[in-house]
Amino acid sequence: MPVPVEYSRASEIFYDFLVEARNGADLWSTHVTYTMVEGVLHTFRRRLTPQQTISFAELLPVCLRSMLIRRWDLSEPTVPFGSRASMTEEVRALRGRHNFSPDTAIAVVASALLKRVDQERFFALLAELPAGAVEFWSEKPH
Repeated sequence: MPVPVEYSRASEIFYDFLVEARNGADLWSTHVTYTMVEGVLHTFRRRLTPQQTISFAELLPVCLRSMLIRRWDLSEPTVPFGSRASMTEEVRALRGRHNFSPDTAIAVVASALLKRVDQERFFALLAELPAGAVEFWSEKPH
């Protein structure tokens, strides 16, 4: 069997995602965009059980899947979904002084991500997750 495209083109797919998120957030580099994306993924992850996180990860492109589980402390308790503003502050808390995530960070990442997942499977899974999961991945800033 040949190497699946999601692996053979993983870097290219990831970089295209970062460029789109960078442009959507009006940021100046993919390096600061990486921090924004990592913050969004980890903010979402904190609201899921380990099994839910793995199920969600399976729907993501390879590099984003890796980012989702990077530096995961399984002993960390899950927390409920909050307001978009409070979760955006949580996104910004990652590398605080070096995080330039805009108010629209979650929506920007959602917009770029939704173009790269099977939306039918994605939203079916989100519907099974805790209340707030679907709204978290909304492309509309709240």
